[in-house]
Amino acid sequence: MNSTKHRHLTIHDVARPQPPLAVRGATALWLAAVGAGVAESVLGVAGAVVDGAPLLGLLMQIAFRAVVYGGLFVVIDRYFQPGVGWSRWLLTGLLGTVGIASLVVGPIGWLLHNGDFGTLHWSASFIAFGAVRCVHLTAVITAILLSFHPDANRWFSRRAVRRTH
Repeated sequence: MNSTKHRHLTIHDVARPQPPLAVRGATALWLAAVGAGVAESVLGVAGAVVDGAPLLGLLMQIAFRAVVYGGLFVVIDRYFQPGVGWSRWLLTGLLGTVGIASLVVGPIGWLLHNGDFGTLHWSASFIAFGAVRCVHLTAVITAILLSFHPDANRWFSRRAVRRTH
């Protein structure tokens, strides 16, 4: 004879709660930042190809960036949005410090050593790269702010629901 155990179902057994607006916004902005990083990489590779950079070096950079961007996408989608606490700190640490530093070191270095805006070559690729970089930087900073919004703090600090099976 086949017996079935009966138990009381809760809303958590049938519907997973949705993240708050701050977390959904931060998720979209983290993804936008990764997308901007991909766009910057494409523009950089295109420029390097035009400049005659060695193909093997370019392929190595593309492979490395593909792994990094793919890993970030997984962290954002599978861990950050559902509210896994370490993912918020990882994204803030990697993209918020290393990422921002890598975005601003070049322009700051140029300002300190040259700083003459008259010497800039305002080509379409320069303007596109600058626009993508601005989007990238804005997305990262805003994503960090939203990631630590009070609603996000509650989302990341909630206790795991215990289910009996």
